[in-house]
Amino acid sequence: MEELALLDWKRRIFALYAEVRAADDPEAAWRRWCAVRAELYRVHPQSPLVGAEPAYFPYDARLRANAVVHDVEPRTLEIAGSAGSLIRFGRFAVARFELLGTSCELELYWLDAYGGGIFLPFGDETNARDTYAAGRYLLDTVKGADLGGRDRELVLDFNFAFNPSCAYDVTWACPLSPAANRLPFRIEGGERAPL
Repeated sequence: MEELALLDWKRRIFALYAEVRAADDPEAAWRRWCAVRAELYRVHPQSPLVGAEPAYFPYDARLRANAVVHDVEPRTLEIAGSAGSLIRFGRFAVARFELLGTSCELELYWLDAYGGGIFLPFGDETNARDTYAAGRYLLDTVKGADLGGRDRELVLDFNFAFNPSCAYDVTWACPLSPAANRLPFRIEGGERAPL
């Protein structure tokens, strides 16, 4: 039954991110994340890439930051998605951090659909060459993708950046990274472009 297979996929991903958040060594947690995702992508019936596995940049400790979350004027947006879809989100905050010597700011979105969830897609200068052209995800609490944080801080580790499912299979409808969340340099961390 497809619904129960999807539930199993979500349980495994949520458990994986709980394991990552609890780990003392970010690089060891990343290796575990890559290994579990590789297995799920190869064999799980809900995989967008059955029979294959994702490719990753090598781990780079410089791509991990603690971002401070700042309030902004709330705004409702319809973010373009694959397959011509539009998905309604509410921009509620920005995450400010330093990465590779550069001050950065990315918008944080709240999914307006049932149950909600925080969403942080981003684009960078690797898109369309080394990574998926439409950007990648860093935080997607609907999918359990959350590296932690406390109070008004979020852990943003770009080694854990991942492709939306539509990067592998056009039958998936995924929100894409809006222009406001494009970083003007290369992020050589996380998941690479599908082969």
